[in-house]
Amino acid sequence: MAVMQQITTVSTAQSSGDWSTGLCDCFSDMDTCCCGTWCFPCMQCQTVSQYGWCCLYPVLDSECMVVSCLFRQSMRDRYGIQGSFFSDCCTLCFCYHCAWCQMTREVKRQAQRGGTTTVIAQQVVS
Repeated sequence: MAVMQQITTVSTAQSSGDWSTGLCDCFSDMDTCCCGTWCFPCMQCQTVSQYGWCCLYPVLDSECMVVSCLFRQSMRDRYGIQGSFFSDCCTLCFCYHCAWCQMTREVKRQAQRGGTTTVIAQQVVS
């Protein structure tokens, strides 16, 4: 009998209920602003990877923005940010690049605040 362990680190940082930066606060983080302007797909992949998702998920987004909407909703759930799936979809539909820059800044700020939990899942394989 073999036991497989999978270790996952999940961020559980506390939030005030709002995004740490506004949708149009691109100039508050010039690195994100520049990366979002000149290398947007790279910024998306880096952001979801830092969040703990597969770095290729944004590639699947193409036209319908399903991955972006699910990612934004997951961020709100994890970080305790108010909003709804409908508001996430509308934000991404009308301000796609700004929304992704905001999500990138949020992942960075939450990582700086700390508050991670390590989860160890064990599976017995016979």
